[in-house]
Amino acid sequence: MTEAIDVKEQALADRDLGTLKLLLMDHATLGNLRWATDDYTSLGEGFDRSDELTVERVTGGHAEVIRPRVAKTTEEQKKRTRARAEVFTPAWVCNVQNNLVDAAWFGRDPGFNIERRRSWDTCALPVIFDGNRTWRDYVTKNVLEVACGEAPYITTRYDVSTGQEISVPDRVGLLDRKLRVVSENVAGKREWLEWAERAVKSCYAYDYQGDNVLLARENVLAAVEDAYEWQFGEKLLASHSRRFAEIIVWNVWQMDGLTGFAPYAIRAAAQGQLDLGDSFDSSTGKNYELVPCVVYDWDEGRPIDFSSLVGRTPR
Repeated sequence: MTEAIDVKEQALADRDLGTLKLLLMDHATLGNLRWATDDYTSLGEGFDRSDELTVERVTGGHAEVIRPRVAKTTEEQKKRTRARAEVFTPAWVCNVQNNLVDAAWFGRDPGFNIERRRSWDTCALPVIFDGNRTWRDYVTKNVLEVACGEAPYITTRYDVSTGQEISVPDRVGLLDRKLRVVSENVAGKREWLEWAERAVKSCYAYDYQGDNVLLARENVLAAVEDAYEWQFGEKLLASHSRRFAEIIVWNVWQMDGLTGFAPYAIRAAAQGQLDLGDSFDSSTGKNYELVPCVVYDWDEGRPIDFSSLVGRTPR
């Protein structure tokens, strides 16, 4: 079961090393994601909570280090729940809540699916748009999954609570729905890629632990690749996958949700910019500050601090 759902880092490296390197990046620190957990310290040097995830630490002899939650032992799952309250939501619950989100946006039941007891039946008819809101508005509306884990609210490639794989037409994540709407409303590959890119740009998610962020990024990329293959009967070109990865790395990021800073990251503070949150290293005579997390404003074409968006009304 987990073999089918798990995006293997070694396979990614073999297919396109550049894409894997992208998925490990952290734009806030200009380095890589950090483990931000003690789960891997037994593996030795380079696996402490403040260390970065690198290609070498997730491939080769460490190719099976990063695994979905369902593939971890029961004790590992309990440990992460105790340490960071990590509890992954069943797909049917994600569907119910995403249906509520969509019903609020549409002002009615949009008819993506019919809820059953701990399941759902996908509606075969295309989603209908009426009034002042179009399918383009739906595809580009911004959504955010907080403390995302493996991003089950963004894409239900599989049920994170059971490991059960979910076929493309039956997926109910917010990105899955956007990609379905794209497939129902565009004609060819070029237009599909254009609108799929806009869909991915509108989906944001963050988590504290570096392994979760990597898994979430991999799942979002795989969701796009799966939807393309389902629609056109062929695999997405590596160059297109890399372009989507570039977007995903901005939109799915590592952050302490309580502070808005990158975990275990500091940088030299600029003179005149010091505050009570800064620290002083007497051995070097330098002041240091925490690193604020950044996302990309795709409308304005520039990176911005995530903290500047707090309280802003979403479009």
